[in-house]
Amino acid sequence: MTRNFKFFSLTLYILIALLSVPQVCTGNEEFNTWLAGLRAEAIAEGISADTLDLALRDLKPIPRVIELDRNQPESKLSYRSYQKRVVTETRIKKGAQMLDTHRELLESIKDRYGVQPRFLVAIWGLETNFGTYKGTFPVISAVATLAHDARRSSFFRRELLHSLRIIDEGHIGIADMLGSWAGAMGQLQFMPSTFTQLAVDEDNDGRKDIWHSLPDVFGSASNFLSSYGWMPGYTWGRQVRLPQTFNNDLIGTDTNKSLSEWQESGVRRHNGEDLPDADISASLIQPSGSDGPSFLVYQNYKAILRWNRSHLYAMAVCRLADRIVYRASLNNIVQNSSKVVQ
Repeated sequence: MTRNFKFFSLTLYILIALLSVPQVCTGNEEFNTWLAGLRAEAIAEGISADTLDLALRDLKPIPRVIELDRNQPESKLSYRSYQKRVVTETRIKKGAQMLDTHRELLESIKDRYGVQPRFLVAIWGLETNFGTYKGTFPVISAVATLAHDARRSSFFRRELLHSLRIIDEGHIGIADMLGSWAGAMGQLQFMPSTFTQLAVDEDNDGRKDIWHSLPDVFGSASNFLSSYGWMPGYTWGRQVRLPQTFNNDLIGTDTNKSLSEWQESGVRRHNGEDLPDADISASLIQPSGSDGPSFLVYQNYKAILRWNRSHLYAMAVCRLADRIVYRASLNNIVQNSSKVVQ
């Protein structure tokens, strides 16, 4: 009886939504019918009719989104080529400036979540060039286009429902909800589902605004990393040297050993010195294969890897973070020297 009632209710929602379809002027009857079903599902999940009226009115697919989805370039960059492309002197210099400019806010975020400022600035720099490019696609339209398309419809239908919920909760206006062609949003490029799960209202204004509010940007990034096991007080890892005879089966994030165990296996710092005497486990990775560099990575690296499941990206975040804090320290030395001379 309960199952029949739920079926009847959903059918009723669809019929009501179909009556609303003339408000959605796309000129595509098949899309309109699909959108009516989506509207019914959204209403069944508690999203208000007023929000749907605003968000879905005049909605139509964006052909450019499908074009971009079909023609994503296959990345064949080596580890060194990728690092050279993204960990640039310009980005390092800008990152050091941002670290200094927002130091008070970043330190307060660190006190709350335990994530060191340099990693937040590095992610911010890689994702949107420190907030200067957040994307220009209307998220609702872009995600609806991909949800209607058959290739990844199930995934993007869920993302579309999350997008509508974000608007319904009042976090961002429809016109300001801009992002990438695939729906990644704001200064962090969160997908809508990531936003609903992990974004935070750090400035306590009643909205989670990763487009405009830096407290929300840094707080949300920290909440993401801490939710995946970030270890306060530890770094990400280090480059190491392997012995000539090494068991390659140990390479990969599925293998975790203590630093003392890696030491016993013959692994050393890159300069040949012993590994740190620290009670922490690590995995051994080779982002560009056996011909490239080797790294022991800690839990913090694995948390970054959850952000983007690419070793090239995760290593870029870590290297950029280290270079940013080093440049910032040099800048402070120069500034302090200037004050002494004056």
